[in-house]
Amino acid sequence: MGDPKTPRRVWKKPKRPLNYDLLMDELKTLGAFGLKTKRELWKTQTELSRVRLHARSLLALRQEDRKRKEPILIQSLSKIGLVDQNSTLDDVLNLQVTDLLSRRLQTMAQKKLYFKTPYQARQAIVHGHVMIGDSVVTIPSYVVKTEEEAKIHLIPESRFNETLSKPESDLGSTETENLESETSDQSKSEESSVKQDVRKESTEKS
Repeated sequence: MGDPKTPRRVWKKPKRPLNYDLLMDELKTLGAFGLKTKRELWKTQTELSRVRLHARSLLALRQEDRKRKEPILIQSLSKIGLVDQNSTLDDVLNLQVTDLLSRRLQTMAQKKLYFKTPYQARQAIVHGHVMIGDSVVTIPSYVVKTEEEAKIHLIPESRFNETLSKPESDLGSTETENLESETSDQSKSEESSVKQDVRKESTEKS
C-alpha cells in the first residue's frame, strides 16, 4: 500500500500578517460575512488567486488556444454566479474576495431567509435548518450555484419559520408602532402628573 499521503494545505497565509491595515481589513470582512476564523478568508483568497492565475495564463496563449479554453473558464465561473456568460478575462481579473464570499450559502441564506446576522445564518446551517432543494446542507462555505438560489429554504419543522416569517421592513414597522405607543403612554402619564401638581398648588393656596 505504501505510506499514506498527507493532505496539502489549500490556503496560504499573507506575507505580512501583522500589518495593521491588513488586520483591520480582515476583521471587517470577518464581521461582514460572519466567518469563524481567518482561515476561511485565506482559503477564499487562495481560490481567488488560483482563478486569476488561470486567467492570466490564458491571456498569454495564442489566439486560437485562447478562444478554445476561455469559454470553459467563463462557463465554470458563471455557474456559481461570479461572472456572466458574456464576460471576458478582464472581468475575471477584476474579481474581489467579497465576490466569492457573497456566493457562500451562509451569505445567501441570510439574504433570502431574512436572518438578522450572518452568525445566526451560520448557526441555522450548521444545525441542519437550511435545505437546498430536497437535501439538507450543513456547510456554511458551500458555494451556491445560480440554479440553486431559488431552492434555498428552511426545513418544515424549523423553529426559524415563526421568527423569520416577516421581512425586516415589517419587523421595523411593528417596532416603530410599539415605540410610538410607548411614547404616547409616557406623554399621557406626564400630562396627568402635571395636572395633579397644578391641583395641589391650587388647593394649598385656597
